[in-house]
Formats: sequence, C-alpha cells, structure tokens
Amino acid sequence: MTEQIDTDVSLDKKIKVRQNKLQKRLRREMGKAIEDFNMIEDGDKIMVCLSGGKDSYAMLDILMNLQRSAPISFELVAVNLDQKQPGFPEHILPAYLKSIEVPFHIVERDTYSVVKSVVPEGKTTCALCSRLRRGTLYGFAEEIGATKIALGHHRDDILETFFLNMFYGGKLKSMPPKLVSDDGKNMVIRPLAYAREKDIAEYAKLKEFPIIPCNLCGSQDGLQRQVIKEMLQAWDKQSPGRIETMFRSLQNVVPSHLADTEAFDFKSLEIGYRHGITPSMQEPAKASDVTEMIDILSV
Repeated sequence: MTEQIDTDVSLDKKIKVRQNKLQKRLRREMGKAIEDFNMIEDGDKIMVCLSGGKDSYAMLDILMNLQRSAPISFELVAVNLDQKQPGFPEHILPAYLKSIEVPFHIVERDTYSVVKSVVPEGKTTCALCSRLRRGTLYGFAEEIGATKIALGHHRDDILETFFLNMFYGGKLKSMPPKLVSDDGKNMVIRPLAYAREKDIAEYAKLKEFPIIPCNLCGSQDGLQRQVIKEMLQAWDKQSPGRIETMFRSLQNVVPSHLADTEAFDFKSLEIGYRHGITPSMQEPAKASDVTEMIDILSV
C-alpha cells in the first residue's frame, strides 16, 4: 500500500514538472510573439475567443499567467460563440470560466442551421461557418469595447494556411500574427503564433481542460486542411526541424527573388541592384559592383 502511494506521488510530481516546463515554454513563446508584433499595449481590453478546443483554452491560460506579471495593465474577457450545434454541452464553458474567475460572455447565434441549410450535403462547411463566426465575434467586440481580439491559432495553423493558399489558392499568403480586419474596425492578434501544436496538445492534456469537440466541421472527412496537416506531420517525422525552418521562412521574405510584380518593381531593375534595396532606392552602381556581378554570372 505504501509502495503504491509512493508511486502515485512520484507520478504526480513528474506530471507537475512536465506541466511547468511546458507552461514556461508556451509563456516564453507567447511573450516573444507579443513583443515582436506589439500585440498588447497598456490599457488594452482583450477579447479572448474561446471555442472549447485545446488551443483557445491554452491561450487563455497563458494570457492569464502573463497578465499577473506583465509590466503593463490589460484586461481579459473570454467570449464563446454558442452556434447551437445539436448536443453542444452548454454548461461546460460557463462552469470552467467561473472556476478560474475570468469575466466572460456566451454569445448565442444559430449559425449551425444557416450553414446546414446553405451548404449541400457532403460539402465542407468550414468557409461559411468561419465567415459567420468571424462576423458575429467582430460585431460583439465592438459592443463590449474590446481593443483587440485574440484567436488561438498556433504556428502549425499558420504553416497549414500557407500551404493551403499555395496549393489550392495560388497565393503566398497565410495567417499573420496581427492584422486589422477588412472593415478596419477590429485588431486581431494570435498570441500563440510561435507555439507548436504538439506542445499545446500535451499542455491541454496535463491541465485537463474540459475539451468540447466541434461536431459541425471537425468530424468531416477529406478536408484539405487535414491533408496539409498530415503532410507537415510526415515531414516533421522524416526531418525533425524542417517545420521550424519553414516557419522562419515566413519571417524572411525576399520579394526580389519571387515573381510578384506588385510586390517588387522588376521593370525598373537596373544593373547594380543590391539585395534588400528596391530599384527606387538604388544609388548609382560602382564599377567594382558591376565587375563583381559579371564575375559571378560568368562562373
């Protein structure tokens, strides 16, 4: 009996140590993202969008942790959109949010019926569902006077969106860590932009967040995003570190080495152009520069 108790205590200690380690990592990564993109400023009222999934739970948890020791003062308000999906456990989120003593709102909108009535059977519902959800949340943010809207997208989401846009949309585009909404009225931030999904998943499991599955889109088969996710997971397994490298590439864009005539003025390009300086910024080319370029091209 004593041996069993000792084993349980040892296991609990290991779990606590691992949980603390993950919390410190996620906190460090979130703090870096907030600093890099100036996501949160003194006096901000942050509307934290809580879906009931692991990502938004972790985002709220780490934001509350940062709030307690941040050198600036900011307010957190959790908001959940109840889309009236059949069987949705309405009691779970209010009970959890009350237990951690964070201000919250539950916004009720029957977007589920709208999506199901418009999207043909067998077609993916994500696009329309996202638009309806986004519009509702943007409007509510204005109602409560939120200065920022925090979404729980992480590094893997950002990379997946990049490849989705490239493979299926013909664009080099992703989810920016910070952006202004199309109507210019809302500032959206993604504090988990530097965090890895596998770290968030493990942290959520250790913290025992009351996860609520999405029965509207999460259960659909053959989603393009799932295909991309599996591709990235395979790459990560085959070549550890590749995901980190790919994400860094999103922060090291060289327009002059792509082919977008809107992003770079190729028509005005002249001999003597130097990397990092647009044609309009060029100084007259030096003879040594031209000679060096000719030498390189002759190799």
